[in-house]
Amino acid sequence: MSEAAAAIELRDVHKAFRGKPVLRGVSLRIPEGCTFTILGGSGSGKSVCLKHMTGLLKPDAGRVLALGQEITRLAERELVAVRREVSMIFQSAALFDSLSVYENIAYGLREHRAWSEAQIAARVAACLEAVGLPGAERLMPAELSGGMRKRVGVARGIALEPRVILYDEPTTGLDPANQRRIGELIRSLQARLRITSVVVTHELELCFSISDRVAFLRGGRIEAEGTAAEMRASADPHVQAFLAGLQEGAESAREAGGLHGA
Repeated sequence: MSEAAAAIELRDVHKAFRGKPVLRGVSLRIPEGCTFTILGGSGSGKSVCLKHMTGLLKPDAGRVLALGQEITRLAERELVAVRREVSMIFQSAALFDSLSVYENIAYGLREHRAWSEAQIAARVAACLEAVGLPGAERLMPAELSGGMRKRVGVARGIALEPRVILYDEPTTGLDPANQRRIGELIRSLQARLRITSVVVTHELELCFSISDRVAFLRGGRIEAEGTAAEMRASADPHVQAFLAGLQEGAESAREAGGLHGA
């Protein structure tokens, strides 16, 4: 069987801010059609990696390819076409608070599609149906729960039918039920729409429930990479310590939640 084409590639990418190195030669190959998760501690450069994949950041050295096209030195106007194919879902969902759910999702369609209002309305409805929020068009962002805001952000992200979706900490701040719902949504979109998903997270349950492949970022470099099962069984002491620390933190949070509920 031939190897799947790469949706995203980072080749020896270096990035520093104010002289402080964050990425120190990151190389990743993300196959088309897979769900690929990047794990790492706070400040390890996970989100910095993600922002390179859509051209929001440019590397100090190295190359970035999106769907076979090198985007490293593209001008901002040239990146518009790339971002139609590579959509980023920000941690905060980044909704326009003054616009309704309908207008938030329709925004990109008005910018990039010469569609009638009926076509836009049909697409908005389809996207809301896909994320489990049918009929939510008239709601304002202030009326949405945290989980609903995340799902509206995903609906907006899929409106232009991208080939790749980048998720920056998609479950941060959500309760366990909504965390599972977002994980199920990521997997269902990948299965139904054959979207390539790249997820940055520190949530182990999310990581191991959705991922085809996982990379562990430490000290600005990829410390380990493999399937979810391979990462669980990794003999690398840094991977073991990281996973053990997150597991302990998750268990403490669940216990605290149980005591609070009691």
